[in-house]
Amino acid sequence: MRLKDITEIDFPLLIASIVLTVFGILFIYSSGITSTGELVSDEYIKQIVWGSSGLLLVLFLALIDYRRIYHLSRYLYLGTLALLVYTCVAGRYVGGARAWIGIGGFGVQPSEFAKLTTIIFLAQYLDSSKRAKNEPARFILSCMIVFVPMALILLQPDFGTSLVFIPILLSMTFVAGIATRYIVFMVLCIALSGILLVLPLWQEFILNTNFALVDMLAGRTFFLLAVLLLTLIFVLAFIGFLTSKKKYFYWIDYGSSVTAISLCLSFLGRKVLKDYQIMRLLVFLDPNIDPRGSGWHIIQSMTAIGSGGLYGKGFKQGTQSHYRFLPQQSTDFIFSIFAEEAGLVGGIFVFVLFLLIFFRLTRILKSTSDPFGIYLTTGVCSVYFFHFIINVGMTMGIMPITGIPLLFMSYGGSALLSAMAGIGLCLSVYVRRFQH
Repeated sequence: MRLKDITEIDFPLLIASIVLTVFGILFIYSSGITSTGELVSDEYIKQIVWGSSGLLLVLFLALIDYRRIYHLSRYLYLGTLALLVYTCVAGRYVGGARAWIGIGGFGVQPSEFAKLTTIIFLAQYLDSSKRAKNEPARFILSCMIVFVPMALILLQPDFGTSLVFIPILLSMTFVAGIATRYIVFMVLCIALSGILLVLPLWQEFILNTNFALVDMLAGRTFFLLAVLLLTLIFVLAFIGFLTSKKKYFYWIDYGSSVTAISLCLSFLGRKVLKDYQIMRLLVFLDPNIDPRGSGWHIIQSMTAIGSGGLYGKGFKQGTQSHYRFLPQQSTDFIFSIFAEEAGLVGGIFVFVLFLLIFFRLTRILKSTSDPFGIYLTTGVCSVYFFHFIINVGMTMGIMPITGIPLLFMSYGGSALLSAMAGIGLCLSVYVRRFQH
């Protein structure tokens, strides 16, 4: 550690993170005020403590050589897996999910830190295996590294947080040079499984009609027969490819694998996810199909954002939050409060700050020659980008509600400290970008 390294810190990245955190504290405070002007929440005080701790953590990690965690990555990863298992068994229920470890009034959400330790371990694996000749095995092992914590989080069940692991996998394996066809394979599986998951509800609530094929898709008998048939097709095509080396046999295997995996994932999703979680994936297409249930969040959020106008109603002057029309207003819908009180101009400023963070992180991964640092920064950037797009998108009604917070601004110590730790690691990469 050298104190003079602090002068090498990427200050635009650091300042953007701090400004967003300050905005979060201010509007968490505003969200705690009722229509009568009474302050009924002390969440802003806790956020100040976490924000201050996060800033110290950023500076500490920036001054520590990030390469020291290279050989610790496996233990960090296994440690968070153990915490996730414990959370599934004995965690505290919050918001319908057993996602917290509670010690008195203090709570920790291990899944937030699991994102970071998974990035670190995957970065170490991709770096150590970059000369491996068996590329399919490298991609499969990368998937396993990501899917294990993702599955444990899904069992809580915390659908939103589990989704964050997908961009981690896709972005890091892409930057690591794994063939595009494997990454496209994963994207197709995820997209098709999502469609198959919501299709029965879509026909019931939006089309208001029944199609025999869609009804069959949701049935166990059809699922088993379809998977058996697709497996048979895969085996025959695989034998055909081995004997003739014809390219079309390869693509038959590719298509049958995508379809079979998607069917399995959608079937599993219907068993694991709660009805309200699946419904949230649907109501963003038409919130009015359940205006007082799953659609209530989106409707009230869009009302808040739209009522803010160009310059907003003013700090502590929002009505949607102060009259308690917005659920989870200090966490998932903090941007709705911000846009109502700061208006379009304030919303654009938040967009600019996040764009600055993405730009600086991209600059960091381009400026370093260390593959481990590149993969690490890529994973962190993908998490921030995914959180931003999904959270802001769901407040505007163009993304499904998944319970993903807006990093730096939403209330929550685990999410804020994890986000700050990511910034600190990326700053450490930047400070040592010319070191070998």
